[in-house]
Amino acid sequence: MRCSPKRSLTAVIAASFLLLLLLLLLHRGSWQDPQEVSPVPVEPPPPRPMWAPHPRSAPFLPQWDPNLWFCCLPCPISSPNSSSAFSLPFGLLQFRSWRGKCPPLAYMCPRPRVLTSPPVAAIQVQFRDLPSDAVLKILKQGSLHILQDTDNLCALHNISYHLLAGSPLPHKKFLAVGLSSVRRPRGYYLPDTLQSLFKQSSEEELQEMVVVVHLADADPIWNAQVAADISHRFAHHILLGRLVLIHAPHEFYPTLEGLKRNYNDPEERVKFRSKQNVDYAFLFTFAANLSSYYLMIEDDVWSAKSFFTAIRKAVASQEGSNWATLEFSKLGYIGKLYRSSDLPRLARFLLLFYQEMPCDWLLTHFRLLLTQKDVIRFKPSLFQHMGLYSSFQGTVNRLEDDEFQADAMDLPDNPPAALFTNMVVFENYEPSKAYSTARGYFWGKNPAVGSIFSIVFHQPARVTRVRVQTGSSERPGDFLHAGVLELGRGRRADGRDCSVYTTVGTFEKGNLEWRGLEKGMPNPVECVRIRVTQSQSEWLIIQSIGIWTAGT
Repeated sequence: MRCSPKRSLTAVIAASFLLLLLLLLLHRGSWQDPQEVSPVPVEPPPPRPMWAPHPRSAPFLPQWDPNLWFCCLPCPISSPNSSSAFSLPFGLLQFRSWRGKCPPLAYMCPRPRVLTSPPVAAIQVQFRDLPSDAVLKILKQGSLHILQDTDNLCALHNISYHLLAGSPLPHKKFLAVGLSSVRRPRGYYLPDTLQSLFKQSSEEELQEMVVVVHLADADPIWNAQVAADISHRFAHHILLGRLVLIHAPHEFYPTLEGLKRNYNDPEERVKFRSKQNVDYAFLFTFAANLSSYYLMIEDDVWSAKSFFTAIRKAVASQEGSNWATLEFSKLGYIGKLYRSSDLPRLARFLLLFYQEMPCDWLLTHFRLLLTQKDVIRFKPSLFQHMGLYSSFQGTVNRLEDDEFQADAMDLPDNPPAALFTNMVVFENYEPSKAYSTARGYFWGKNPAVGSIFSIVFHQPARVTRVRVQTGSSERPGDFLHAGVLELGRGRRADGRDCSVYTTVGTFEKGNLEWRGLEKGMPNPVECVRIRVTQSQSEWLIIQSIGIWTAGT
């Protein structure tokens, strides 16, 4: 007896329905939506120090912990809004997992407000157990696995920042300037620092810049008072999205007790610098998507006029090179520039080694890990330290950058030239380093009467102004004790000197600056020469030579 087509279709539909129901029941045994099934209550684990791995976690091998883990799916990242509490988007849809399993295409992700996943926590604890010299050896070896391990650190993806004033704009700027500030026992420099940043920038420059201040003090009252003060002083810039004040709650910080006392530092000093590393790590994370480049400064610095344009030019000059850090000051971590795309990794790096060493040392190791062997520092410096009292215990701190120049656009022309000297050059301190805007200086041995340093232009030029700085703060005696500046004409056949020179100035305390030179020598010159007029036992450092020219 044959079934009618109508009955066959009904049977197929019924069988399909039963099969679908069976699949749903089987699937329900692996995981369930949190809206449909409430999770089995789990007693919270006993409190343990932050950043310690779960007791069942072997190093680098995380185990399932229903108190710590969620199942996560990728999702689009939304733009931050202007609410008073801004949770940094981390691009994940979260589902409470059931019986330790996740839905398809999902993976294990730490639950919000938990600082780090067990793999990286185990790494951090492993470093905690190592002596400082062993950690330093690992860093100096430049092990690639260090950076690979930091990429697994999810701590920074789950921080809720408090927006104390202002809010980030949805579009990226060229430059974000970031600084962290805490209460100082003596002195309060933050308003002057911000005033300098804004005053020394043009309206066009400000449109491509945002300043982010992390008020990182443990006292919420102080943070609120400073936020109110800054909001009153800089309301205009806050309304335009140029200034943002944030705070990362201290519940997100790792433990600051029982830290390793590396380098014989006192316990309070270790605690201070370790917290400072975390302060900057959280600041880097917040600023990572605000701009193309990030500038690191402190809360007690002066800025040079048009520093923004000078930085833009420096970045353009390095186009095509794989740099990790550009430096615009010689002091600590003032004036260090990073690509914003490197900030998440840098933040994780600071968190991983937060108790090992000071921040500026870690920044050096980070640069080396990113395969930038040599420091790339530009002269003159664009930022000057102005604070008299340190943020640590209020100690007197008279640091100054002797290469700082108040006007960043007052830069010399330094026409293309060949450089020569009859002094013996010490190691790699070549004459070209005194004539270049890059880091370095000339260092010559045993200058005597008649010793010279010659600049021979490739093409004649009308010189209007010359500035020469000798000596250094590290070697205060190695300056030019007695010498003159000469302009020359009639380049010799060998191209190493000129036949006729005219003296135009005398060095005073190792420095010289003369303007209006075109009045005495209106015709183009071909050489500029520094001549020693008195022998000295100290060597000679020529820090910088600046030459300004007019059209010929």
